[in-house]
Amino acid sequence: MKINKDLNGIDISPVFEDDTKNYLIDIDGTICDDIPNEQAERMITANVYEDALETLNRWYDQGHIITFFTSRLEMHRKVTEDWLKEKGFKYHGLLMNKPRGGNYHWVDNHIVRATRFSGKFTDLVEEEMKIQVFQK
Repeated sequence: MKINKDLNGIDISPVFEDDTKNYLIDIDGTICDDIPNEQAERMITANVYEDALETLNRWYDQGHIITFFTSRLEMHRKVTEDWLKEKGFKYHGLLMNKPRGGNYHWVDNHIVRATRFSGKFTDLVEEEMKIQVFQK
């Protein structure tokens, strides 16, 4: 990570080098069966989606940061950690209580690249897309 400075030379939040990605990965419906919090008993038996384990573990081994970001509640942490361990996922962190409902708009002072999962894990490719930005 490199330390950044603002225009006045004051330290600001560090940033990874361009070749290190900081992945935030959803769990339900992205790496495994889509299980609602109301059916938590199904979480331990969720099926891993094809290529999710291999792809994410490869990214981890390449030095990227893997953090799971889920709408599961804090009360689901143990079952979630147990499932991730049993399935063999390598990761750096697990963030619980992501807001439910989709239609996410992430506002940040760092670059955010959003990738919508659409059924199969593969290497990422670049495409030009229309996005919403703040008015200048």
